[in-house]
Amino acid sequence: MLILVDTREQRPYDFLSQAGDIETAKATLPLGDYSLEGFTHKVALERKSLPDLVMCLGVERERFAREMLKASALESFAVVIEATWQQLLDGKYRSNLNPASAVASIQAFMSRYRVPFFFTGTRENGEAFVAGYLRQYIRGKRHEYDAIIKAINNGKAKAQRQAS
Repeated sequence: MLILVDTREQRPYDFLSQAGDIETAKATLPLGDYSLEGFTHKVALERKSLPDLVMCLGVERERFAREMLKASALESFAVVIEATWQQLLDGKYRSNLNPASAVASIQAFMSRYRVPFFFTGTRENGEAFVAGYLRQYIRGKRHEYDAIIKAINNGKAKAQRQAS
């Protein structure tokens, strides 16, 4: 599986601790920090540390809202946060943003844009989550492809029976 990593990603995952079939390549992604070759217009994930997330919910809210609006047009998009929900609730960050406001902002983004936010607890868990999420996306696409091929073959067989 080839995972594309956005060239602007400041602390990219290397996926070395994941399954050995993962390769990475740098690319300028239209959205998010991670995607798959050939599917950048379909699937992406945005990685955030807790300080990054808080900034996006506060001073960079308008820019982040525009990104979430674009993300909602993809088949699959998620925000992966390298912290726990409890750390957000406890205000374990350097910002004047009230934790209740941060929570309400996340709830609003999820509700308005249908974009899930996953709190993975740690950077290592975030990396594993991104790899697993993209792997499941590809598996789903493989099932769709198999169903299409089956439908085509069934249609051909039916046409041959009718022609006989």
